[in-house]
Amino acid sequence: MLSKRSSKRFPPAAAHARRAFGLASGVALLSVLSGCLFVTDTSRMNIEVFQDEVAPVYYDPARVQPADRQPVPQKRDLYTTQFHQTYGLPVTNPLHRVMYGVMRDDGHTLPAIPLDRVDRSTLRQEVDYATREAPGTIVVDTKARHLYLVQAGGKAIRYGVGLGRDGFAWSGRGTIEMKRKWPHWTPSNEMVERQPDLRSVSAAEGGLEAGLNNPLGARALYIYQDGKDTLYRVHGTPDWQSVGKATSSGCVRMFNQDVIDLYDRVGAKAPIVVI
Repeated sequence: MLSKRSSKRFPPAAAHARRAFGLASGVALLSVLSGCLFVTDTSRMNIEVFQDEVAPVYYDPARVQPADRQPVPQKRDLYTTQFHQTYGLPVTNPLHRVMYGVMRDDGHTLPAIPLDRVDRSTLRQEVDYATREAPGTIVVDTKARHLYLVQAGGKAIRYGVGLGRDGFAWSGRGTIEMKRKWPHWTPSNEMVERQPDLRSVSAAEGGLEAGLNNPLGARALYIYQDGKDTLYRVHGTPDWQSVGKATSSGCVRMFNQDVIDLYDRVGAKAPIVVI
């Protein structure tokens, strides 16, 4: 039953305003729901839009907040056993300092990855991995932000990866049809229009040559599905701080040292599953 207050008759002008507000609210709600339900599918129907969504990411130190450095533990806090207390073994795997140290490759010198500023779960390691996929298959777990190269005996080599934000990532089953060392990159015309500073590396200017600042990094693996280019790549990145994170754009980005390792292990026509 309506209260006395709510049952009072509004003046015509007030009633008209209430109806207009209700109509505007309904339109706004419909727009929000449409965006949530359909924007991703619409993007994937438009290859030019999707190409922009999966474009590599430049490393821009100005937009990256410095990571919090972990406090240096005291020797007594490092380990619980007397053996480790005595010899003070390092907390991280000493092999990681070799894996992610300065690397010279095809005339380029890759800087070391600062291990004290990255999540240890993103570092390369062999892990137990139960799967029905055959050895040699690449599995990208977008939720965990890990890439697995399946090995025999229930094992896999796990790498940390950076991905596009939710809704801007391809998923499915495909094959690695091409592999490139120090690949060339050309931004789409739409991207150049939005970012005029990229005009110098536009298609008209010949794109961006390989190098330390190229957003495709040291290696790129090109994913095809049913014989067609998905425009989705597994590639290196100079923006090492994006590994392990979901950012505004980009495919599957890896530390340059890791993508070189993966490139050397992956065979021709290797299957890939992105979940």
